Amino acid sequence: MTTDFVALIPARLASTRLPRKPLADIGGIPMVVRVAQRAAQSGAARVVVAADDAAIADACRAHGVQAVLTATSHATGTDRLAEACRVLGLRPDELVVNVQGDEPLIPPDLIAKVAHLLASNADCAIATAAHAIHDANEFFSPHVVKVVTDRHGHALYFSRAPIPWARDAFARDRTALPADLTVLRHVGLYAYRVAFLERFPSLERAPIETFESLEQLRALWHGERIVVLPLAQALPAGVDTPADLELVRRAYTTPG
Repeated sequence: MTTDFVALIPARLASTRLPRKPLADIGGIPMVVRVAQRAAQSGAARVVVAADDAAIADACRAHGVQAVLTATSHATGTDRLAEACRVLGLRPDELVVNVQGDEPLIPPDLIAKVAHLLASNADCAIATAAHAIHDANEFFSPHVVKVVTDRHGHALYFSRAPIPWARDAFARDRTALPADLTVLRHVGLYAYRVAFLERFPSLERAPIETFESLEQLRALWHGERIVVLPLAQALPAGVDTPADLELVRRAYTTPG
């Protein structure tokens, strides 16, 4: 079964660790264009880059990728998507997949799967994805976002803290995870209903969102439901640093 959706790629020119990251060269093509090419392979009805700078929009158009200019003042990527939906005139009942602009190795089929999951869950405003964590260091790292779900795969909470907490097991040993403990690492890929994106900028910022620095908690705090797609394995690494960029460049130049 196919699902109609629009792939939106928010792209900011500023980056602390990798200046002008969306325009970073990967085999002669800007990174944000590489991401758009992946998104196009997902079966999306439309792929659009939501840029905050004309340099990004110009680079996209030079490679045949649609781009719209959005404000530089958006506090979150979700706010940027909301503006892009307005500019594009998307209907409230349409589905949008937020593809991060620094994920040039993202599997195209995953983009489609997240869209289909949301389409199949009429009571949810958002769909996202997660994969199992097996390493204790990863579990305890505040840089790794964890998610706990209910029996139907709906998110109960996202946190930088180690959740769920195995009280008795961790009282004895924190160097390894209990074999029967299900721990999920959240993946920053989202499908949204446009009607929710229209409401998002006006929703009060949640205290838990502020403390955790996780904007998806605003949706939970306001009673919205988020369904989580379980993945069999971790995704290819995104690009945050020059070292990450070199790994991606090698992936694009290595046959197969």
